[in-house]
Amino acid sequence: MNELSENPSLHILVVDDEVNIRKTLSVCLETEGHRVVAVSNASDAITEAARRSFEVAFVDLRLGTASGLDLIPKLLAITPWLKIIVITAYASIDTAVEAMHRGATDYIPKPFTPSQVKLAVQKVAEVCQLEQKVASLKEDLKRVNPEIDFATNSPAMQHALSLARQVALSDATILLRGESGTGKTVLARMIHVWSKRANKPFGNVSCPSIPAELLESELFGHVRGSFTGAVYDSPGRIAACEGGTLLLDEIGDMPLSLQPKLLRFMQDHEYERLGDRMTCKADVRVIAATNIDLEKAVRDGRFREDLFYRLNVIQIQIPSLRERQDDVAPLAKRLLQFFGRANHRHFLGFTEEALQALKSYTWPGNIRELRNIVERAVIICPSDRIGIEHLPENILPREAIPQIGDLVNLEKIEELHIRRVLAATKSLQEAADVLGIDQATLWRRRKQYGI
Repeated sequence: MNELSENPSLHILVVDDEVNIRKTLSVCLETEGHRVVAVSNASDAITEAARRSFEVAFVDLRLGTASGLDLIPKLLAITPWLKIIVITAYASIDTAVEAMHRGATDYIPKPFTPSQVKLAVQKVAEVCQLEQKVASLKEDLKRVNPEIDFATNSPAMQHALSLARQVALSDATILLRGESGTGKTVLARMIHVWSKRANKPFGNVSCPSIPAELLESELFGHVRGSFTGAVYDSPGRIAACEGGTLLLDEIGDMPLSLQPKLLRFMQDHEYERLGDRMTCKADVRVIAATNIDLEKAVRDGRFREDLFYRLNVIQIQIPSLRERQDDVAPLAKRLLQFFGRANHRHFLGFTEEALQALKSYTWPGNIRELRNIVERAVIICPSDRIGIEHLPENILPREAIPQIGDLVNLEKIEELHIRRVLAATKSLQEAADVLGIDQATLWRRRKQYGI
């Protein structure tokens, strides 16, 4: 079934100096359920476009002594998403083509029939709906990847983001450095989005996750019969990213034997597929990412020095989460909102004790670890606020986890035990049964401890 609406109602502007054309178009379009505003000149068209929002405009290319060609960019300046259908006489098809170059979407010749008008509007309506769907998918992408929000209070992270935006518009090779889980892959995707290559493909090859003997084929492709199991030609990831960007993730794990071929591609944009003598060329920007000390790998003979220098044109260092302690709480709250929506839950936030525990932790797994911890808390928390009892014990300060026999008062032990039982049970009655008390007593204890 077609997901697009068959009869969307559009707000349409008609600009024509002939009163009969305005009436004919208005009747034809209103019969189809559209809302129409008709004017006779460019000045009135600009006034109406500034006053209200239109999805479509019919513009005659001859508006008395004025030219509809000049009106097109003015309307688009006011309403960039406007779809303009030009109206032209048969003798002015060349002019209609010029109008398309200036931003018009389609044209219909005079004299036109109602079916021609209906078809033109239908085509434009489909484009509008597809654009809305793309915008919605982009918004969904942000919801699926909450880390894509790079709001930060860290000067080091702000510098990294500023540099990334600045160099995104160039074609220079970029080396992203940082610990595992700091967001190197997410930043590489954003550099692609910010670049002139945004409408072209983005590819991601994780060097350590592909067996060494298959990585060459994955990158450069192969021809049928070039090795056992090669039953068909494969263009390879570089060819698939033509005009776009290729991320080589964890480049430090690339086999030494494959590095000369990558170096040649980066220098000359040339390569051969496995089993093929024909030289291929490709216009692909390379972004590399690593969490290891490449300089040490060069000294140890595990990484080619010439390839390192070729990759290290622009280096961006992404700070670890423990270096961005002020970002922990805001990021945790954004992740909480994200996973709350994903699980159809509404959360008021974290308790002060839980937030303090998050901010005090050293985060060896960086943002990836924080994401997993918040997702876990959302799943096991029965209330609308994440408490310290919903966090893994390994991230809590030692003093926050009293053990039997520790020199703490009984209330502290009781509070922690009640919190953990509540977190592990599905209802208050079940929790009361486990604790061996009635619900009224449990309610008083929750009030006493602020649970």
